[in-house]
Amino acid sequence: MNIFDGKKVAEKIKKEIAKEIKAKNLKPKLAVILIGDDEASKIYVRLKKQAGEKIGIKVEEYDFSSRAREDDIIVKINELNKAGDAHGIIVQLPLPAVFNTDRIIESIDPKKDADGFHKENLKILQKGRCNFLPVLPLAILLALREGFKNNLSGKSALAFVNSEIFGQVLKTILQKEGLGLKYLVRNTCLVFGAEDKLKKADAVITVSGCPNMIKGDMIKDGAVLVDAGITRYHDGKIIGDVDRESVAQKAAFLTPTPGGIGPVTVALLLRNVYLAALALENKK
Repeated sequence: MNIFDGKKVAEKIKKEIAKEIKAKNLKPKLAVILIGDDEASKIYVRLKKQAGEKIGIKVEEYDFSSRAREDDIIVKINELNKAGDAHGIIVQLPLPAVFNTDRIIESIDPKKDADGFHKENLKILQKGRCNFLPVLPLAILLALREGFKNNLSGKSALAFVNSEIFGQVLKTILQKEGLGLKYLVRNTCLVFGAEDKLKKADAVITVSGCPNMIKGDMIKDGAVLVDAGITRYHDGKIIGDVDRESVAQKAAFLTPTPGGIGPVTVALLLRNVYLAALALENKK
């Protein structure tokens, strides 16, 4: 089983960004809206801050409790939309169930939508253009290209995702590469009802945060596995959605957790922030 080296891919991307930021004397800034106490979300925000610091991008966090008023969150986003020093804005997903994810994301200025999930950006993406490429789907695509040796056409994939909007974006991105995707939005860590689809899928993508959910006896021989799930235990141990030990003799390719999709996603997000800062500088 081949293992994807996400850290190596991410370092290459970040090195290129840092070089450009220094050469153009830019001061990019990313604003992160964090709502609730999801542990995986906190991990991702912390990784973004650390990575941004190293390459010259400031990452500023705005925390809201799961009991915050949705309108107050949107007021803050509108402030950031108008702030000249905030080049990118993201809302860390998934949100607590009581919030309207679409409404909150749509309040972001599409030109500052660093994650690429705004409906206006998705419309542009479907037409073959975009302000920003959605970063997690793009990271998954880069891994799939490596897993299938750049031959995605005609392959089939099944994805377990934690939000409808993410499933739609992922499907759009992958269809452009000729890969057919069926996705299931799951609020539980069960694969019940998907066994037949799993056995037939050339690739399995999971973004569920369900530790070791995917076992070796669930997948077809030679499957490409993209594990973008993350669970952190109290002892600091991080576990992905794929049971690495049980799939080792059956899968052809795996993105590990940690060290796989996560670092690449962060690097691509920072690249979007750099591109937004560059676009603003070029307008001056």
